[in-house]
Amino acid sequence: MKLLKIKLIDKNAVGIKMPAIDGDAGYDIYANETLTLKAKSAVTVKTGFCMEIPRGYWFEIMPKSGIATKNHVSVHNGVIDNDYRGEVVILLYNHSDKDYEIIKGEKIAQGVIRELIVPKIEIVDELSESKRGESGFGSTGKK
Repeated sequence: MKLLKIKLIDKNAVGIKMPAIDGDAGYDIYANETLTLKAKSAVTVKTGFCMEIPRGYWFEIMPKSGIATKNHVSVHNGVIDNDYRGEVVILLYNHSDKDYEIIKGEKIAQGVIRELIVPKIEIVDELSESKRGESGFGSTGKK
């Protein structure tokens, strides 16, 4: 069994918890400081923990829907590689016109373990044909 090893930097930190509901993908991540996130700005928030991710996996920082929909605060998605051992720090953006108070112990993000797949790169002169081809943004329509 693979283990996600957690080291609390601050013994009073909540840090990270298992997904709230059995079968959910995201580990809840908590603020380890109280601070004000000014309107239309960004701030980094300490979590009070470090981790050791099993080899062959990586950890993706993801938003929490509640803080986003209720307060217009979003999380900058991030990648934590399995050899990083420093404190997990979360970058939050406040898209609203009002300041948002982050309280120590509040859920601010979630993290998902992903299996590491890194294909080799091959530089080629041509790519195979596809139905979409070079059509991009909105190419499949709205309905």
